[in-house]
Order: sequence, then structure tokens, then C-alpha cells
Amino acid sequence: MLNSTSKHVLHCTLLFGLLIAFEIFCGGIKVKESSFVAIDPWEEYGTLLTIVLYLLRLLTFLTLPQVLFNFFGLVIYNAFPEKVILKGSPLLAPFICIRIVTRGDYSDLVKTNVLRNMNTCLDTGLENFLIEVVTDKPIELPKHRRTREIVVPKEYKTKTGAMFKARALQYCLEDKVNVLNNNDWVVHLDEETLLTENSVRGIINFVLDGKHPFGQGLITYANENVVNWLTTLADSFRVSDDMGKLRLQFKMFHKPYFSWKGSYVVTQVHAEKAVSFDNGIDGSVAEDCFFAMRAYAQGYTFNFIEGEMYEKSPFTLTDFLQQRKRWLQGILLVVRSASIPMRNKILLGISLCSWITMPLSTSNMIFAAIYPIPCPNLIDFVCAFIAGFNIYMYVFGVIKSFSLYRFGLIKFLACVLGALCTIPINVVIENVAVIWGLVGKKNKFYVVQKDVRALVTV
Repeated sequence: MLNSTSKHVLHCTLLFGLLIAFEIFCGGIKVKESSFVAIDPWEEYGTLLTIVLYLLRLLTFLTLPQVLFNFFGLVIYNAFPEKVILKGSPLLAPFICIRIVTRGDYSDLVKTNVLRNMNTCLDTGLENFLIEVVTDKPIELPKHRRTREIVVPKEYKTKTGAMFKARALQYCLEDKVNVLNNNDWVVHLDEETLLTENSVRGIINFVLDGKHPFGQGLITYANENVVNWLTTLADSFRVSDDMGKLRLQFKMFHKPYFSWKGSYVVTQVHAEKAVSFDNGIDGSVAEDCFFAMRAYAQGYTFNFIEGEMYEKSPFTLTDFLQQRKRWLQGILLVVRSASIPMRNKILLGISLCSWITMPLSTSNMIFAAIYPIPCPNLIDFVCAFIAGFNIYMYVFGVIKSFSLYRFGLIKFLACVLGALCTIPINVVIENVAVIWGLVGKKNKFYVVQKDVRALVTV
């Protein structure tokens, strides 16, 4: 069995090999100049069409910042770290509150996961912890000294009119509700998120270190029973994003340049209170993004937490689409908000622009084949690098998510091929999400199906 370093070396070899092959295939690296037909687009296509074609080609560069963060994150740091080793006794860890926010629609799922997560903590040796379930509707959580159910009153309103999940999270910070001390820690989970012993050890190390008040780690989506193979393979890109961009921005810079996710969020209570979830409608659709940007603006630092947690990808393509639409709308509200200084959201804004212009940059693939245009070698090289690396993101996500020993070589390779086949479908869904998100209402919070037991068909 290969060790961690060997796996990382093989991953880097595969990455660079694929990039070089893709560069040669696309003309980013020109082996024979004579094999590329030189034309004068100004004469061939006319001035207007030529300008449009070059502008479409340049839109590709909007994705370059996040591609570079992902690239260096996957290369600089070991992409296959060993099992997390505790750096101190769990008995010495400060108090940890594991907080789960739910509408209360999937009470059985929440109860099951609370029990599983509690047992995971105990198996890891953690003793000083509490699991809080914050819900809009009572779920009748069984009484236990390590659990607490908080029902958010219907009449509760924050000062700025925060809504949805942000409203529930802010309710927990009210003096009459909060039972935590300022030096305690909160681990924010979605109702379907499962802890692993590795993630609990990583959290313990993070809070014992105590240098950074905010942290986050890796979430994978291909664990236990896969409900929808298409969405799960499409989400392999998100796994790579965590191991690349998220890890680099937190481990090297300790800043949330591109924001973070809404689950596997670890915060220290005093910092969470200072930043607050009471951020009006702008901070209610993508409350995680707004919170991260506001914390960044206030000078707080972040770090990456070793150890992965488990979630499931959306069960249907409709949910997958709705999820992406909400993310885009929420981030759009964050970037447009006057509450966050522009200097703190430059990279997030560029990332959003690349997402919004995705229909245009996608059309560039079609136009490039029909109306080829000559470009400087550097532009051809960078465009091929961006395309080739984004394809590899799906490959790496599968390698990281699916165990070769669990699935066997044939099924494992089928998963890699399947992830590549989902790229066109994912591109179509992302394009639809962009258009729908831009023209649709921005103040809705769609919750995807969470409990597989509630499905009539799969």
C-alpha cells in the first residue's frame, strides 16, 4: 500500500502529465508551428465579430486567480495526508458546541445524525462537548445531557431583519439563549453532515492551538451509499476545490479570499459574536459567505483543519440546480453589499464575474472551433492550462473521494471516466443556474432534499 508521500508524487505526476498533453493537444505548446493555420480575422470575419471573439477569449482569464489557488494548493501541500494525530489530550480541549441548524423537516435524519456524531466524538476521546440542534419546528430530540434542542420562536426578529439560517444562528447568540462562554468553540454543521474521527481530531488540534478564531476543512460526498451518481461525480470538483483553493488561502494566507462553505465551520464564540449573523437580507441567502467576508474585513484570521467530514450530494438534478442558483444569488448579494469594503472582496468579485459570464465563456468553445483566431502564445498557453486543470479537478476529486481498495480498479476507473462525462451536464446546469439566478428573485432560500428515506424513488 502506497504511503502519503508516494500518493502525492503520483498525483503531481498525473497532473503535470495531463497538463502537458493538453497544452500540446490544444496548441498552448506548439510542437510544429506549420500545423496551425494562420488567418487574418479582421479580414476574414470583419471588425465587429473579431472584437467579440477576442473579448470572449479574454473572459477565460477571469477564472485564473482561483485556478492558480487550486493549482498551488494541490501541489504545495500533500494532497493525501496521513491519519490526523492528536497534538494534545482531548481531555484538555476547551468546551466545544456542535451546532446543527435545521428547519425541522427531516427530524428522523437529524436524530440519527446527532446520535452518530455523538458516538464519533466519544470514540475519539472527546468529553467536553455539547450537541445543539437549532430548529424552526420542534423535532422532539431525545433528552440527553450532551444534547440541547433550541426552537427559534416564529416572532423572533433580529435588528437588521436577518432571515433563514442566519436568523436561526443569530438567535443562538442572544444572551437569553446562549449558554457558552466567550472562549468556547462552535462547530457548525448542516443537518446531513457527519463527523469522522479524523475531523474530530483535527478540530481538537485546531482549538488546542487557538491561534485562529475561524477554521474549516474538507467535505467529501461519495461516502457510504451514493444516492445520485451524476450529482456525486459532479461534486468531485468541490472536493478538489477544498483541497486546493480553500486549503491554500487558509494555510498560507489565513484569509477567506474566496469565502468558505456553510458547513464544517469552526468558530470561537467571542469572534462569532463580534462578527454576527445579523446582516440583513444581504447576509441571509449566503450567510456563510457574508460572515467570512465580514470577519475578514474585521481582521480575523482563518486556518485549515485537517480531517474530512461526510455529506451527500443533492439527490436530484433539480435540487442540484436550485443549490447552485442560491449560491450565485447569495454571493451576488455579498459582493454588491456596501457593508463589506471592496478591498476585502476583490478576489471573490472576480470569481463571481467568472461565474456570471459562464454562458459567454462557454460559447467561446463553440466559436473557437467555428471561427479560430490567432492569439499570442502566452494567451494560448494560459487558456489551455485553465481548461486542462479544470478537467483534472474532476479527476482528482474522484481519486480523493472514492477508495481504490473499496471499489476495485474497474469501478474506480469507471468513476473517473464518469466524472469526466458529467462535465458537459454540469456546464449546462451551471449556465442555467447563472441565467435563472440573475433574473430570479434574490431573497429565497431553497433547501434541498436531505433524507434519502423520505424519497419515494431514487
